[in-house]
Amino acid sequence: MNKKSIKDIDIKGKTVFIRVDFNVPIKDGKIEDDTRIRGALPTIKYAVEKGARVILASHLGRPLKDKKKAEEKGLPYDEGKYTLRPVAHDLSELLGRPVEFEGADVKAQITGLSSGSVLMRENLRLDPGEEKNDQEFAMQLAEGIDIYVNDAFGTAHRAHASTEGITHHVDTCVAGLLMEKELAFLGKALHDPERPFVAILGGAKVSDKIPVIESLIERKVDKLLIGGAMAYTFFKAQGYTVGKSLVEDDMMPTALEIEQKAKDAGVELLLPTDHQVVDSYDPINSRKAIQIEFTNAGLVGLDIGPETAVIFANALEGAKTIVWNGPMGMFEEKPFDEGTLAIAQAVAEATAKGATSIVGGGDSVAAVNQAGLADKISHISTGGGATLEFLAGVELPGVAALDDK
Repeated sequence: MNKKSIKDIDIKGKTVFIRVDFNVPIKDGKIEDDTRIRGALPTIKYAVEKGARVILASHLGRPLKDKKKAEEKGLPYDEGKYTLRPVAHDLSELLGRPVEFEGADVKAQITGLSSGSVLMRENLRLDPGEEKNDQEFAMQLAEGIDIYVNDAFGTAHRAHASTEGITHHVDTCVAGLLMEKELAFLGKALHDPERPFVAILGGAKVSDKIPVIESLIERKVDKLLIGGAMAYTFFKAQGYTVGKSLVEDDMMPTALEIEQKAKDAGVELLLPTDHQVVDSYDPINSRKAIQIEFTNAGLVGLDIGPETAVIFANALEGAKTIVWNGPMGMFEEKPFDEGTLAIAQAVAEATAKGATSIVGGGDSVAAVNQAGLADKISHISTGGGATLEFLAGVELPGVAALDDK
């Protein structure tokens, strides 16, 4: 993805609009996890140090959808919890300089900015024009802007006013440093991976991952490891009893097609051999690890088993490129996080032996962080849906809108 970056242009004295992803968890006005804010710091600092007049813009949650739901149910709605003001406060501390926040006359604020100063816009999604990609709203965002920078890869798969619409009204549109890094790592994995190339996919639904699976098979990934609840659709399609485990019955023919495509392409597709199950009538005391073929009607599979964790770890031996998206089980509930944490450890060890590893998706990233292995992974992607769509070979609107080199 050969897109221009902020480092390719002169931004001194220019008014630079940076689309960031500050969609962070906030409780009682306090930020609970500032990972995304820290991820944008290199681009913001670069712009400040180069003497740009910096405007930051992000979304936070889904305020208008939540408002509609609250109204339908007759519940109170607090718009105040959707303000980005707490983010501006924390960012000011991280930057070591004041961050001005959008007031009643934002046009005057933009005009009054001096070189190296920073202004944060209010939550973009408070305006219905953002998600509708309304051109009038896009023109308002573009007013007084010299350069547009997209550093929010996680929203690049959405054609919104701040990710796509604005680019039609600003002459120079480039990638931020975080966006540039995402495109470099994911682009290499998709178009020119070092081999052996191993992909690990997990999560609940096969339907969520079909385009990615097919793209990886077409691009000849060497090994494809499938865990998580999505594996049960494959097992049931093969004729196994899966008990009360989560299955997408309508996706069973697709699962068989995927297996055949992998076989025809010479891709080694690995499914779990054992899993951690509980009895649906006594879930607290009945946890055990059993072989897949011994599953009976009353059991629920909630994680890969220890044998599978070893087999999957061994499959990473000698790998040069690893892409992992999705948990191996019900990661949010201990002890069913064990399989996912074991994969995190295996990916980190493979990285130490020379593999380039890319981890994306909330639970996969959470597992890496929980295990204290984030610094042992080559690249942790900030995109969920964007990462999946990119790996599926889909052109992302927020990326396509940027200037080519």
